[in-house]
Parts: sequence; C-alpha cells; structure tokens
Amino acid sequence: MRGVSEPWALSAVELRALYARRTLSPVEVARAVLDRLESLEPRLRAFVTPTPQLALSQAAAAERAYAEGSAGPVAGVPVSIKDLTATAGIRTTRGSLLHADDVPAEDAPLVERLYRAGAVMLGKSNTSEYGWKGDTTNRVHGSTQNPWREGLTAGGSSGGAAAAVSSGIGPLAQGSDGAGSIRIPAAFCGIYGIKPSYGRVPQWPAGSTLSHSGPIARTVADAALMIDVMEGSDPRDRWSLPAAGGHLAAAAEGGADGERGDALAGLRVAWSRDLGYAAVEDEVADAAEAAALRLAELGARVEEAHPEAGDPYPVLDVIWSCRMAGLFGPRLDEIEDQLDPGLAGVVRDAARYSGADYGRAILEQNTYVDVVRRFFDRYDLLLTPTLPVTAFPAGDDGPGSVAGRPRRFLEWTAFTYPFNLTGQPAATLPCGEVDGLPVGLQMVGRWRDDAAVLRASAAFEAIAPWRDRWPPVAGEA
Repeated sequence: MRGVSEPWALSAVELRALYARRTLSPVEVARAVLDRLESLEPRLRAFVTPTPQLALSQAAAAERAYAEGSAGPVAGVPVSIKDLTATAGIRTTRGSLLHADDVPAEDAPLVERLYRAGAVMLGKSNTSEYGWKGDTTNRVHGSTQNPWREGLTAGGSSGGAAAAVSSGIGPLAQGSDGAGSIRIPAAFCGIYGIKPSYGRVPQWPAGSTLSHSGPIARTVADAALMIDVMEGSDPRDRWSLPAAGGHLAAAAEGGADGERGDALAGLRVAWSRDLGYAAVEDEVADAAEAAALRLAELGARVEEAHPEAGDPYPVLDVIWSCRMAGLFGPRLDEIEDQLDPGLAGVVRDAARYSGADYGRAILEQNTYVDVVRRFFDRYDLLLTPTLPVTAFPAGDDGPGSVAGRPRRFLEWTAFTYPFNLTGQPAATLPCGEVDGLPVGLQMVGRWRDDAAVLRASAAFEAIAPWRDRWPPVAGEA
C-alpha cells in the first residue's frame, strides 16, 4: 500500500497540524483508529486490553482544547501503552498469569505526561512475560503476529506496540527496551524505534539498570515528539535525567530539512557488519551495509570500525538472569506452573551464579562501558544491522541459530544488548527487505547525544523514506 491518505495513516505531526486548522476532528480519527483495532485485532493479537471509551473521551477533550487554543503537544493523537507499564484503573498484566487481573492505582510518569499532553489512549499492547524475550507471546493473550507475514513473530518484547503502529493502529506507541525490546520489534515490523539514553524517560514502578522506555513510530519526527513529551526527571526514578527542553523534535526537523548533500556534513560514522563477534545472516548484513553507506550521500564520513571490546553477552546474561531470579526465584516451586516455561528455565539457570558472580559482572560492565566510550571519542555514530535475522516463527523464544551458530536466551540479539549495558541512545531504521521481510539498520549515538541520532535518522529517512511502505495486513482491515 502506498500513498495512503486515510486518517489512520497520518503521522502524529500531520494530525496536530490538521487539528489546529480544524480540518480534521480528533474524535473522527479516534473512531477510525478504533475501527481498525477492532478489525485487525483478532489476527494481530496486538492489544491485551483496548480502551475505546477512554479514547473517545480523551479525543473529545482534545477537540475542545483545540477550539479553546489550549491543546497540548500530542492532543488528539492516538497512542498505545505497553502492558508492562502501569496505567491507573486499566488492567496491566505484564504478560503474566500472575498478574492477569491486576489494576494499578497510579499511572507511570510517562503515562501521566502523555495524558497531560492530550494523547488519546487506545489500550495496552501485548508483551512477553515480564519482557523476558524477543518474541511477544504469553499465556494471557497469546502470540502477536507480524503484520508482514502471519505466523511469524512481531518481535519482542514490545511486539504489540510495533505490530499496531506498523498496521496503522495509532501513529505512536510506547515500548521499553532491556536488551533490544524496542528495536527488535520495530525492525521486524518495518518501522522506526528508538531507545533513548538511559534515564531520558523516567521509569516507575518497574525498571532496571538495563531498561529504557521510548517510542515506536512510523516517522522519526513522531518519535522525537513523543520523547519530548515523556522525558524529564521524576523523583520516583532516581536515575531520571532533566528534560532537554523540547530540542529533540527540533533536531529531527533539522535533519529532515537539511540539503541532501550536506545534512550530515562533518559527522564521523563507523559501520560494523558484526561488531567483531556477532553471528549474522549475510543477506541481512548486506542490506544494512548498503543503507549505512548511503550516509555518505548526506556528507558524513563513513568507515568500517567497531569497539575492540569483545562480546559482552556473559555480562548481560548474569545481570539479566539474576534479576529474573530475584523476582521469582524464592517462590519458583510455588508459581512455576504459571510462568512461561522459557522464563522459568532462565530463573532456574540463574542458580549457577553467586553474589560474587553478579558483583564481577557489574565491574565488567563498567570496563566494557569505558572501552566503548573511548571508541566514541573518534566517532559520532556507530551503525550496525539491528538484528542478525529476519522474523522467525511466532511463539519461538528465539531463532535457535544464526548463520549456523546456535544461540541461546538473548544471545541472538548480539547487536542490541551492548547498548543497554552502556545506556547510549540507539535507534532502528527500516533499510530494506530480505524475502519480503523487513530489515533494520541500527544507529547508536554517543553518551546522551539523542539529538544526533534523531538528526541523522531524519536525514536518512529523507533520502530513503519508508512511511508509505505498509505491510499486507494494513490493506485488509
């Protein structure tokens, strides 16, 4: 589908402009998007808990706000919230039978901010249980399907969010990313996703030293707008950063407005096919490399290089597994029959680690971060494939092997998890297809330089646009 002009296909930025001119109604758009949700949901399984009445109420409020001249930055824009994120009065299952009927009393800070800015809440998007894997399947709601090919995974753990945006069920979706959970589904579904710098968007009540909250969207400008709304310090998250003052949307706009030949003039860019250790399918790496080299058309200096830091998977495995063991280990015998079997296996495997192992992993994380920091003294951006494969069957915990090499747990996500350990901003951009399935290009920025990632993303989007490439399911609602 190309050139779609229906209300559900418009970007958040376009919707705001049309609302402000009073040529389109937030209520009209909400109804159109809710109709798509109802039509596509039986196939996609993207939404655990739709909230149509709330959406229509918020859309009506946004319509009044535009009439009064008091509309917020995303007033009337449909958005979904991941089912790991607390929403007051709305069921939040965390993808777990343990929480199948939980209803939080408070909103997470990012939800408060989206509501205050006028967003229209479509519902809670599907996730893997506690976000533990790169596929979105759980025993509460089943498997989210990839809009590009039914039977394949939408990725995880923010798979419901990505499947929704890819299919035109709202231009904005909130995801969270502890080892790639924004970037994995965005790449598999052929859209844009960015893990902002650690702390950019406050996380409460859930969160960890690896987890980042951020947007999944069809356009870079929409993603930047959503970060600007969600960001800023909050006392409930002691690691949260002060707000950047709305400059991220301006950075994205600047990249898109730059002249084709000099939009990224002077930018130092490293391209790495495998980070020196990653298993990757050749066709996927070839597509990402062709896209990475196009940044030279924008004035960037692109050369092949990667941090000489080795594979940090052993560090991630200890930290991730021990966190899950901390959540469930003391009562595993009591609750194991209610957990995803793969998650229960991770918790049991974590018993092999000691407190000293965990402490050593933290020290090794610090060393890894320092090596990567020194690499970025020489480069502004690092480009890699986002993922080593295209989408695999829905319901599988992972692809099993990559390029003939067996991969376990999160080991297959070799390009994404390093930058959860470092806390750097990292985005995935659609950059092509292999056998009709989307491939993503990962763009990693320097410490807290989200603006550079968004500016370069927008410049690439301008010469290699993807927003009108809709998956087959989008035309079947």
